[in-house]
Amino acid sequence: MAGRLRARLRSGRSGAGRRAATEQGFGPAAYERLARRVDAALLKARSRGRTVVAGVTVPVPAGLDPLAHVAAAREPGEAWTCFEQPARNGHSIATLGIAVEVSAEGAGRFADVARDCATTLDAAEIDDLADDPDAPAGAGPAWVGGFGFFADGPYGDAWHGMPPARFTLPAAALVRGLDQARLTLNVAVAPDDDAAALIEGVERLVERLALDDVFDERPPAAPIAAGWVDQSASVSSVASPSHYEQAVARGTELIAAGELEKLVLAREVVLRRGHPIDCVAVLQALRERFPECTLFALARGDTVFLGATPELLIRREGRRASTLALAGSIRRGADEQTDRHLGEQLLASDKDNREHAFVVRQIERTLGRLSAWTAVGERPELVKVKNIQHLATPIRAQLTEPRPVIELAGLLHPTPAVGGEPWPKAGDAIRSLEGFDRGWYTGGVGWMDQLEDGEFHVALRSALVQGDHARLFAGAGIVGDSDPASELAETETKLEALLPVLSRC
Repeated sequence: MAGRLRARLRSGRSGAGRRAATEQGFGPAAYERLARRVDAALLKARSRGRTVVAGVTVPVPAGLDPLAHVAAAREPGEAWTCFEQPARNGHSIATLGIAVEVSAEGAGRFADVARDCATTLDAAEIDDLADDPDAPAGAGPAWVGGFGFFADGPYGDAWHGMPPARFTLPAAALVRGLDQARLTLNVAVAPDDDAAALIEGVERLVERLALDDVFDERPPAAPIAAGWVDQSASVSSVASPSHYEQAVARGTELIAAGELEKLVLAREVVLRRGHPIDCVAVLQALRERFPECTLFALARGDTVFLGATPELLIRREGRRASTLALAGSIRRGADEQTDRHLGEQLLASDKDNREHAFVVRQIERTLGRLSAWTAVGERPELVKVKNIQHLATPIRAQLTEPRPVIELAGLLHPTPAVGGEPWPKAGDAIRSLEGFDRGWYTGGVGWMDQLEDGEFHVALRSALVQGDHARLFAGAGIVGDSDPASELAETETKLEALLPVLSRC
């Protein structure tokens, strides 16, 4: 082993079988435990003839910013992810690198990846987080990733490397909750690996994360100045606005003919800059602008899929499941009185309430088949973010058995909030009318831990960033009396969530 590692092991508690309760960071006790895990995984890998994961989880200072440490540590082209909920006690997950990756496509993709994830961790040499009840949600060996809107692939060139479902067990994951934070390190141990070399690789990764540095001197994200315009930025629609209006008109015809009850149609615009877009700066700006949303980023190579979504698809905690039906939208007002009036208008809108009811009914029906009971809000409430407000209904359920959260996400996806009713006829209409490749837009992004708990969010208010340009997406729900011009205006409002940030970061 490396000299520094030997010194750390000598200074640690020789032969200690339990993690040090008070040690923070990756100190001697953690290195000793990791060495034992790697040795055990290597024996298992050689006996089974396949790779086995070794991993440890340790406390780190609760005040750290996971995104800042991962951003500082990442190397060019290295995979990283971030999930952050500023308004939910600042919950944050940021990961770096890949220990193991699983992917799948087709109708069985959710069951396939859930099985592969479980098989990997069943054989792994990892910490039991039952010994760490204070750990924040998502701590320990957890899978991060997501899935596309359609089950079949591959998607178009812009989505190269993002199959219909892909999840990774990261090499390093930082998770922060209200007053706790954890670091998890995962190592893929192959039968012919050298244990000392693997440990040295972990040591270099820990050094890159700079956990002793709390970035006190790093300035906060610069505010976006009102009226400031980047002269290098240009925005163009992949298809003309009139094309979208025609698609909406055709959608209402399908509904009037009884072929569909509801349809969600989206459009794509492309932003081009004179220099690369700083995706970390984008996330830092979004946390200030949209604290009520879930911020996400999944990066691979020079491609980053990111956004600030208001819509929870599913959260599972043991046998408890919760979600939020979100459909029906209107802009925010310039002052409190106007904003309140617009919200009342949305609550009273027959069109928006019918659109919303499709989503509630489908989610309640799906969860009802899996649950001892479901609880649905009596009437829609308003969820307000910076530039738009939505009709929302919270839904909770007590599962009869704890299915993996990835499988639950697959059973709910796509809800009528992003697809239509009935499915799959709505999917056929989307393919024929939209004129672009959705890829992971309106799919799901999230995480699943070793207990198969976790959460997934619908990939809305999102963009696919590649160097100096970004593809942005926005859609609207279509019912029988939808007005094409009004639906186009709704997509413009939704695009304004990310366009100003991407244009200036």
